[in-house]
Amino acid sequence: MEKTGNGIGLEQLKKEYEKLQKKEKLPGFKEMNEEFYIEKIAESETDMLIREIRRMIGDKCANYMRFIENILNPVNAPMFVFQILKIISQEDKKNLSEVYKKLMQNEIKFIERDLDYNEQKEAEFVKESFKMWQEIKKDIIPIFEKIERNQVIKPEDNNKGYFG
Repeated sequence: MEKTGNGIGLEQLKKEYEKLQKKEKLPGFKEMNEEFYIEKIAESETDMLIREIRRMIGDKCANYMRFIENILNPVNAPMFVFQILKIISQEDKKNLSEVYKKLMQNEIKFIERDLDYNEQKEAEFVKESFKMWQEIKKDIIPIFEKIERNQVIKPEDNNKGYFG
């Protein structure tokens, strides 16, 4: 892959992705970038583009998994999670639990790919993760919209101090 002093550059990334997309039948660059911010790869140098794409997917999925885990099991959760718990229903928790299971399965596949590099298996992971993400978004968007609509601490309350 052609490299610049500050990484490969966005245009080069798009060209390299297009080659990989055709070879492995991946989703389009625009869709992948909208979902997983893969344009950030342009800032680094890599000879294994598919692995870097997998890492971007893994990072996003892991962040959501940890956030959902805090909601489902708020043992050492930040205080705002307890405000969220007042808003969401048992049905929401059930849906989040199903999303969590999918994200956990994806995390296990991510770790497996990390242990044994294979371009074709990496590409399969990317395709499966993209498809999974499209499915779970449908489940979590309504929950987060509900949280936003019903948030207990409103932005205008910030001037009252921590406890007031």
